[in-house]
Amino acid sequence: MDITGTLLKINQELSGSDCQLVAVSKTKSAELIMEAYNAGQRVFGENKAQELTKKHETLPKDIKWHMIGHLQSNKVKYIAPFVNLIHAVDSEKLLGTINKEAKKNERVIDCLLQIHIATEESKFGMNETEIRSLLTKESFSDYQNINIIGLMGMATNTPDESKVASEFNGLKVLQEELKSECKSENINLHELSIGMSGDYKIALKQGSTMIRIGSSIFGARNYP
Repeated sequence: MDITGTLLKINQELSGSDCQLVAVSKTKSAELIMEAYNAGQRVFGENKAQELTKKHETLPKDIKWHMIGHLQSNKVKYIAPFVNLIHAVDSEKLLGTINKEAKKNERVIDCLLQIHIATEESKFGMNETEIRSLLTKESFSDYQNINIIGLMGMATNTPDESKVASEFNGLKVLQEELKSECKSENINLHELSIGMSGDYKIALKQGSTMIRIGSSIFGARNYP
């Protein structure tokens, strides 16, 4: 796999946009991550708290680590001291735990709220009613150790590009509506994390500010 060449190609596609590449390094070795690092990549995404913690301990400290997978509340403590961004906050319970662990570490942690936009029930995320209820609470400002900086979503796994585009567009519309509705100082919804290896070009047309690319950069995942 030509990691350097692929990163160059993707970054050329992103040139002139406000979109950031998150290189999804889950299951990948430190050697492969360092190959991407040496090619200039600094933002990496992981989906397991323990794996993320181990890589943070051994790899360069200027890497910005994003937690992109489903996060269990009891695993937040492992990543709270260093994580740069948590993409997949899918419940108020998890949000409360992140706030608590961030306070313990004297940090303010940036988060994205995951919205369920796909037809597959297996994907995580809040629905529109749940997120409106959460973000418009007067008590939301009590979460002093988190910043909600945007939304994240995963489209349906389908070859129907119009369906994928419609799901991404729906999330973009919701983002714009929530921007005007949410008044808390720790809510600033400027980021939209949509698009992965198979659909990132569609996501770019729908206003993505973060694409999460793994297999296109590193090859197929290495599951035990």
